[in-house]
Amino acid sequence: MQDSESAPLPLEPVVVSAESAGSAGSAGSVDTAETDSARSLPVLVDAQDPPAAEVAASRHRSAQWLRAGREIMAGVQTLFSAAVYATLIVTFGFQIARVDGLSMAPTLEDHDRLIVNKLVYEIGDPRPGDIVMLYYPRNPEKMFVKRVIAREGDYVRIVDGRVYVNDIPLNDDYVPAEFRSHDDWGPEVIQQGYYFVLGDHRNNSSDSRIWGQVPKKYIVGKVKVRWWPLQDAKIF
Repeated sequence: MQDSESAPLPLEPVVVSAESAGSAGSAGSVDTAETDSARSLPVLVDAQDPPAAEVAASRHRSAQWLRAGREIMAGVQTLFSAAVYATLIVTFGFQIARVDGLSMAPTLEDHDRLIVNKLVYEIGDPRPGDIVMLYYPRNPEKMFVKRVIAREGDYVRIVDGRVYVNDIPLNDDYVPAEFRSHDDWGPEVIQQGYYFVLGDHRNNSSDSRIWGQVPKKYIVGKVKVRWWPLQDAKIF
């Protein structure tokens, strides 16, 4: 009875099972059980380590996928927000435009890229000297870029290419001598709610001399920036 009571004290449950399988009633059974226990413990540790490592690896992979998912969602949200903001800006605030032709040379050249402020004329009116983007009165599906010369109530006439507004010669030093025309036009009073526009390239421009005065509702906005080409970037 002394052996059977003392043998289980230092042993783990797995060792008890091993001892019961090899008990012969001898005093040496205790040492054998202790030796078996020492041999069994590494086996138990080895048997438990792989599942723990797999669980840790699985958790790590899950965390990586979670982070990746969050990053993707954040990217999608950013792109969506940018698209919404761009749409709002283009629809209600600003518009990107490209010059097609030379009617505004040398101020604007062919293929120049512009930023047009569409809000400015929601709270104010075009003023003489403004460079504006407008719907072509004869075909509103097209857009032109011209310079406002006169507004409602102004008296306009052109004599040998020289522009007079209310009988005062227009200060148009931005028109080089080789770009001036020699035509006559008017005199004419600008109607209420209308504007008279010209291209800076006077002898190569389709403007109010040909298709008449422009209603304010056809003026889309004011050209504020030429952003391309970069070396010629300018704020108007």
